[in-house]
Amino acid sequence: MSHSGWRGYESRPPWWPESEPFPPPRRAPSGAMQRRFYMRMAVAFLTVILLAAFGAFTLFWAVAGALGFVRSTVQLPASPDPGGPPLFLVPLVVIVALVLLGRTFRSIARPVGDLIEAAGRVEAGSYDTRVAERGPREMRSLAHAFNAMAARLEANESQRKQLLADVTHELRTPLTVMQGNVEALLDGVHPADSAHIGTILEETKVLSRLIDDLRTLSLAESGALALHREAADVAGIARDVVAAFTDQAHRGEVALGSSASGSTIADVDPVRVREVLVNLVANALRYTPPAGSVAIEVRALADAIEVAVSDTGSGIAADAIDGIFDRFSRSTDSPGAGLGLAIAKGLVEAHGGTIRAYSAPGQGTRIVFTLPT
Repeated sequence: MSHSGWRGYESRPPWWPESEPFPPPRRAPSGAMQRRFYMRMAVAFLTVILLAAFGAFTLFWAVAGALGFVRSTVQLPASPDPGGPPLFLVPLVVIVALVLLGRTFRSIARPVGDLIEAAGRVEAGSYDTRVAERGPREMRSLAHAFNAMAARLEANESQRKQLLADVTHELRTPLTVMQGNVEALLDGVHPADSAHIGTILEETKVLSRLIDDLRTLSLAESGALALHREAADVAGIARDVVAAFTDQAHRGEVALGSSASGSTIADVDPVRVREVLVNLVANALRYTPPAGSVAIEVRALADAIEVAVSDTGSGIAADAIDGIFDRFSRSTDSPGAGLGLAIAKGLVEAHGGTIRAYSAPGQGTRIVFTLPT
C-alpha cells in the first residue's frame, strides 16, 4: 500500500505512534473478516442447538424407556452388534462436543470482556489502556486495532496538552505588553501618540502571525492542508526567495546566494515550497554573524528534488538537534515564536517529502529536504 493511499497521508503523520509501522500493513477487508466471524458464530450456535437437542432427546428416550413409558415397535436384536459402537458413547460424544464448544465461546468471551472494560477506561480518559491480543484471529485483529487507536488517542491528547501550554505561554507576552500600554495610556502615564499606539499595533501583528502559523501547522500535521500542485521550478522559487532576502542579508553583512544542478521541475505547491524556504532562510540569517554566508542548493535526484539551506552560524548542540522541528522550539535569544521550522517540516511532509538537519557547535547548520517529483 502506498503512503498516498492511506487516508490522504503521503508520509508518516506526526501523531502516528513510533511503535506502529506506517503505512499500516494490508489486512483482509473488514467486511470479509466480519462475514467469516459471523459464519463461525452461526455454525457454532447451530451446533450447540443440535447437540443440546440430540442430547436431551437421547436422555429423555433413555429415561422413558427405563420407566416403561416408551415401547419401540422395532424388534431389536437380542444382543448389540459386537462391531458397532457402544450406546454409552453417544452421550459421551455429546458431552465432549459441548465442552469443546464451551471452551471456544470462552476464548471469544474473554477478549470481548477485555475490550468492553478497556473501552470504558478509554471513555473515562485513560488513553494508556491496552488489551492483550488473544483469542481467534478476528479477535486478535480487533484487539490490535483497538490498541493502535488508543495509542493514537494518547499521542493526540499529549500533543493537545502541550499545545495548550505552549500557546498560553506564547500569548501571555504580547497580551501583557498590550495591557500595560493600554493601561498607561488610560492613566495618562504615556501620551496617546503614534509611537505608543504603534507599539500596541505591533503586538497585535505578533498575535496575528502566531495564529496564522498555528493554523498552517495544524492543517499540515492533520493532513487537511490543501496543496495546489503544479509543475514548478524549485530552483526558480529559490532564486525568488534569495531576491526577497537580499536587503536583509546586506544589512547583516551576510552573503546570500543559490545554485542549482539538473532539472529541478517538480509537481509541488509553489506557494508552500516558497514558505518552507522563507522559514529556513530567515532562520539561517538570524543566527549567521557578519561576514558569514547562507546558501540554497537545489539538485535533481532520481525521483525527487533535494534542497539544502546551509549557513555558517553558531551551529546546534548534538542534544538539541532532534528537537529543532518541534513546536515552539527556539533558543533563548530568538525573537520568534519557534514555529518556523515546525511549519517547514509539516509542509515538506505534506508534499510526501522528508526533512533533516545536520549541525555541530561552531560549524554552522545544514537543513536538507526532498520533494518527490
